Amino acid sequence: MNVPFGHKQPAVLCLLKDGDNFLLLRRNKEPNKDKYTPVGGKIDPFESPIQAAVRETFEETGLSVPDARYCGVLVETSPVKYNWICFVYLAEIDYVEPPECKEGVLEWIHYDDLLTVPTPETDWHIYRYVLENKPFMFNADYDEHLTLRAMTEEIEGNVVFPMNKS
Repeated sequence: MNVPFGHKQPAVLCLLKDGDNFLLLRRNKEPNKDKYTPVGGKIDPFESPIQAAVRETFEETGLSVPDARYCGVLVETSPVKYNWICFVYLAEIDYVEPPECKEGVLEWIHYDDLLTVPTPETDWHIYRYVLENKPFMFNADYDEHLTLRAMTEEIEGNVVFPMNKS
């Protein structure tokens, strides 16, 4: 599906979690090439976000997650082609050996190690809210070089990036 320039692309992310460990994808293509992200992808025409989360998870991992739970939304806005509305889901799974994936390499990453691996700046906030079982509506604003300028969580009205250092 081609989305007109500047319009938001609907997508899903599905966090696969076993305790404090996340099964993440080190992506082999853009967006976020060489960074660790949850599995996910674009929502197909006539598909609901939960259907897309279940489908994308199965396509990328071979894992069935019919009980994935809705957590929140990440809206990403830039003056260039990077504009997304991402519905975020969580699936609690038992540990499995990371399966093969055509999108990159799947690896288990402990929550404490998320800041030590290349991760999109927005995602750490998502993991934190998910682990705290807090719903979220993140609004991330990028410049023309796709550098994150600001990020707010709109349910509580918190600025989460740049972080307040006081």
